[in-house]
Parts: sequence; C-alpha cells; structure tokens
Amino acid sequence: MAQEVTLTGVERTFADDEIIVSKTDTTGRIMYANDVFLRLASMTEAETIGAPHSVIRHPHMPRSVFKLLWDTIAAGHEIFAYVVNRSKNGDHYWVLAHVTPSFDSTGQIVGYHSNRRTADRDTLENVIQPLYKQLLDIEQSHPNRKEGMNSAFKTLVGILEEKGVSYDEFIFSLQR
Repeated sequence: MAQEVTLTGVERTFADDEIIVSKTDTTGRIMYANDVFLRLASMTEAETIGAPHSVIRHPHMPRSVFKLLWDTIAAGHEIFAYVVNRSKNGDHYWVLAHVTPSFDSTGQIVGYHSNRRTADRDTLENVIQPLYKQLLDIEQSHPNRKEGMNSAFKTLVGILEEKGVSYDEFIFSLQR
C-alpha cells in the first residue's frame, strides 16, 4: 500500500465481539493476519503476508506513540495502546491494541503478536484524539522528523510523569 493513498475520512467499524489478530517477525513484517484484519485493511492475504506492519499506518498516528510501543515490546514487555489504522482505500479504523512479544524456548524474542479490539468512542473523542493531535502537532512543528518524534515523546513522558502513572496505567484508567 503506497503512502500516498488519499485519506477518505470514512471510519470503518467492527463488532465488539471481533478481534483483529496479526503476528509479525522482529522487524515488523506480517507473518499472519486473520480475516478481520484483512477485511478492515481491505487487503488480500497475498498482499499482507510479508508486508511491513506499517502498511496500515495512518499518517495521523503520532510516531512518538509507535516509538513507545516499539521500545516497550523490544524490551520484552507487553503494551496496550490506542491506534488509528488505514485501510487500503484510505478509510480508517480505531483499535485498542494489545501487543506482546513472542519468545522462543531460550527466551529470545522471535516476533510480536497483536490483538486489537474496538475502541471506546467516548475515550477516543475526549482523551485519545486530543492527545494524539497534540503529539502530532509537536512532531510536525520540527523540520527534522526524528527531532519532532523525540520532542513529542518527551511531551508524552512528561504528561505521564505529571499524572504519576505508566503508559499502561494511563490506558487502563481510561477503560470503562
């Protein structure tokens, strides 16, 4: 899926009892995707397997949140995060993702597993979308993308420190 896909502004939804599942190798290449993933991404299995997980990355998703996600799972920990993904045609869909590392028998990380559920609309509109807009505005205010991401990441860490919670505690505090 090319990065230049025009966004439609159309939000796709899925049922509360459905779960989007994908598995990647350690570099983020998709090794497995279930039918719900394929349906929401509007991709075939042949297009999906072997593609980088960023193939469904929405440009309005702050890179600083992905930095936190990747830093956490690469360190061998699980993480919960709200993510907006992009479908092949430019539609989007919000999820609450639970991402965990997969280990081999020696304890080495051999890949990552993600289960995504529906996201609470009130939480998205009142907490996550304003926070992500703030982070994205910081990222885009820097001419250098990496500096922007690091600046937004520092802002996110500062917000969590001010609340006295970890990222997971922050996410869990939003659950109803």
